[in-house]
This record gives sequence, C-alpha cells and structure tokens, in this order.
Amino acid sequence: MIKKSFIVLGISAAYFANAQDISTLRNAADIYSNSSSIGSAKYNGMAGSMGALGGDFSVMNTNPAGIGVSITSEMSGTLAIQNSKNATSLAGTSLDYKVNNTDLANVGGVMAFQLDGSSPWKFVNIGVNYSNQSIEDYSETPGNNNVNFDIYDGTNTLIDNVALAGHAYNRYGDVSKMSLAVGGNYDNRIYVGAGLNFHSAAIDQYDSAAFTSSLDNSTSVYDKQYTPFSESSTGFSASVGVIGKINPQFRLGASIETPTWWSIARVYNEYENPTDGTYTEDRNLSSPMKATVSAAYVPNKNFAINVDYTLGLTKSKYKVFGTAETELNNFFSDNSKNLSEVKVGAEYRIDAFRLRGGYGFASSPFDSMSISAFSDNGTVANTSYDDLIVGKRTTIGAGIGYDFRSFYIDAAYQNLNSEYKSPFMRGSTGSNTGYFSDNYIVESDASVVSNVKNTRDNFFITLGWKF
Repeated sequence: MIKKSFIVLGISAAYFANAQDISTLRNAADIYSNSSSIGSAKYNGMAGSMGALGGDFSVMNTNPAGIGVSITSEMSGTLAIQNSKNATSLAGTSLDYKVNNTDLANVGGVMAFQLDGSSPWKFVNIGVNYSNQSIEDYSETPGNNNVNFDIYDGTNTLIDNVALAGHAYNRYGDVSKMSLAVGGNYDNRIYVGAGLNFHSAAIDQYDSAAFTSSLDNSTSVYDKQYTPFSESSTGFSASVGVIGKINPQFRLGASIETPTWWSIARVYNEYENPTDGTYTEDRNLSSPMKATVSAAYVPNKNFAINVDYTLGLTKSKYKVFGTAETELNNFFSDNSKNLSEVKVGAEYRIDAFRLRGGYGFASSPFDSMSISAFSDNGTVANTSYDDLIVGKRTTIGAGIGYDFRSFYIDAAYQNLNSEYKSPFMRGSTGSNTGYFSDNYIVESDASVVSNVKNTRDNFFITLGWKF
C-alpha cells in the first residue's frame, strides 16, 4: 500500500486534533443521549408534552408520576410509518436520499388499582411502556474536484492525484426503551411516581469517501480507519416525579431521570495494524442526567394544554480505559452544551372526538466550534461553525382520536426538522486515521464540511382498549 503525505493547518478542538471518528460523537449525542422518544399516537400528536397532565402510559418518557393520574386500566399498540429525508449539499450541489420504515413502534398499558374509599390514597397504578424506532440514516455528500490530494510513494515520488468524488455516512439499526413505573394518586391532588428504564441499541456505522484518480479517471471507494463498525449496547436509567394540583384548573409537575449508563460492545475494522483485521472493544458511557418541569392548564373537561421544559444537568462522559476515552471526555467537557428542550401540547374534546397538537424545540448539543476546513475552492482555513455534527431540532405534531368508551383509536402526524454541518475527511497523518483503499491512503489534517438538512415525516396509528 502506498502512503501519501499532506500537511495543513491544525484543528482547534482537541477531539479533532487527535483524529477520533466523527460518527462516535454524533451517535453519542443523537442516539445515546437523545431525549426524543416515540410513544402512543396521543403522545406523539402532542409532541410528547404531557408531563403535568399524565393519563397516558407514554408519559413515563417524561414524568412517571403521570401514571398515577389514570383512573381506568388500558393497553394499546401503535404502528409507525417513518419517512426520513436527508438533503446534503457541498459547493453548490445537493444530493437527496430517503429512508422509509414501518414498525410496531409502541406497546404498553396501565393497570389501575382503586383503593379503599377511607384512605387518602385513591389509586396505585402500574405502567409498562415499550418503544422501538429505526435509527437508519444515510447522508451522501457530492464531490468537489477542488479538494484533491497528491499521492507519493515510499521514495516521496509523486505518482497520482486524487479528487474528492463524494462521501457518505451510512447508519443502520434500532433503538428501544422499556419502562416500568409505579404511580400513586393522593387525595386527587398529588400524584407521585417512580420508574425504571431499560435501553438497548444496535448500530452498524459506515464512513466512506470516493476519489477519482487523475491517471486513468477511475473512481474508488475508501473506508475511514476504524470503520465500518457495529455496536451492540444496553443501558439503564431510573426516574422519579411528582404532579400537584395548585387548584382544579392548574397543575405543576417535576421529574428527574438519572444518567443512562450504557455498556457498548463494538466490532470494527482496522487497517495496517500491522495488517488489516477486525477488532473488538468495550466502552461505558453515561448520558446526561435530565430534569423536567411541567405546567398544565385544564379549564374544563374539554380542553387541556401542557408545557414541558427539560434541562440536562450533566454532560456525556465515558469511563476512561485509555487515551481515546480521555479525548472524548475532553471534547464533551469543552464543546458540548447542557441538553435543553421545550415542548407544548394541547388537546380539545368534542364529545368523543379528540383534536391534538404540539410543538417542540431542542437546542444543538454542541457549542460553536472552529476547525480547519476546506473551502469550496479547495483552500484551507480555520472556520467557525454553528450546529456542527448535530443541530437544533424542531417538532410539529398533530393528531385526532375517537373514544368508543371501551375502545379508542388515535392517529397522529409528526414533522421533525434539523439542519447541521457534517464534517468528514479528517484523518491525521501522524495517527494513521485516514481513508484506505486497496492501493492508497488519503490523509488530511483538514475537514470537508457539508450541510445536511434532515426532514422526518412520521405517521402513527394507535388502537387501545380500556377495561
């Protein structure tokens, strides 16, 4: 294999300077620390905002005390049709890619136990909620001939020049969450709850770039060092919460969820160490601890509105086994922000008919960062970016439902939008972290940065039974 030499400006962020794999950062924020969970169609239509309202088992995603609000037992299942589109642009050219998935996304229920009328404790309820969603994601960046690299042999003789023909981050997999909660109703004024959450994730991640040779105009695909990789992960968290009625119309809620303690087993490809091969490693990650405060206004039996605000109290942190985890932790400490998300949801009832709507906004988990990057004309300079790696997210929800007394049916639509800057191409000459083909290694101390706009249109149907 022939190796090329290429030296450009360094990158200010320590993580980039030590050439870690960028998809590890994105997955840590987008999957392992994500506060967005799928629930019932009612929950999704209200953008997940019901922390002070309760009455639906999906409220365990926000506040387990909401389980104590239920006065009847119920169970339901939710079918999800998920459509995701990435529009990725670089140097005035854009490529689109769509992913469609249909899954049984949510099942669960509440068992309501009414207590003796002489006790101020009116109900003690048990809730179960299981959600599953696809995390498949594909973003393909167009090529740019102005970004090219000279290839030298072992005697430092120039033998080829290759130009960037395109790049792709490709991810397959699913993430699931099983929650168990107990909630109590004290005198129809105070509701308390506690829950346990069991998480799992399966990820297959690819990072590849294509380059066109100036010798014969052929195009080859190169794999980033340590990719592709597969991760199988399990996690655990716990949560407690309370809801109080200030008066018959106004309610306040609060909850706290511990970090999710993840155990991650990874299988990855490594090139020239000293020969190409497949290797394994284990990592332990704790996601941010989260606190949520909620307020709800219920002027009558026909209308309710709820506001949730979630704040991360800690930052993601890996257990240190070596240099890689130290670099990751330094990056999160220096460049990440505390998770922040606000959600508003409302429901209006007309006899047995329900109308729902919601809105959510989650800020970017990372600060603005300055990195060494190629411009469209191929020059290199330190450049500052907002929304690098993961951007802010907006959610709009709408839903309808009909209550047949013992049975109910709900439908919901969610539109989620996020836009972020996607860095790639960085592979340090000194640490053997470039892009590898059968013939060449392409290494660069600067990133190429494309713009990715992700749009998700999700549809949900819930069938439920009350008993």
